[in-house]
Amino acid sequence: MADESRIFDVEIITPDRVFYTGKATMIEFNTAAGEIGVYKKHIPLTTVLAPGIVKIHQDGEQDVTAAVHCGFAEILPDKVTLLAEIAEWPNEIDRDRAEAAKKRATERLANKTEAIDVKRAEFALRKALVRIDIAK
Repeated sequence: MADESRIFDVEIITPDRVFYTGKATMIEFNTAAGEIGVYKKHIPLTTVLAPGIVKIHQDGEQDVTAAVHCGFAEILPDKVTLLAEIAEWPNEIDRDRAEAAKKRATERLANKTEAIDVKRAEFALRKALVRIDIAK
């Protein structure tokens, strides 16, 4: 039986859909400042999401994982909302396409010219790596 005192609501929303709605005992995700783990009764916080894998821990059930790229997180004592530019389930990811994106980004970074937007190439590389990691 679930310990209700530990459970909080989680919602992941993208511009296209309500990606996930459910309950959790903990959620882990990447922010611009690093990785964060959140339990119920966390102090209120709004932060910037960074590309990474979101892990939603559910009491007594298998963890739910997804890839999330960019956006914002709102953490309240009884709810965490991720407003993401892109959110993908592992089975939605085309691994070959992610490998090709990784190769392109790596080549751009290796052959820097003034025409290359380094930040954009680094961001593309991080997104590709997250996709490859979660699609395993």
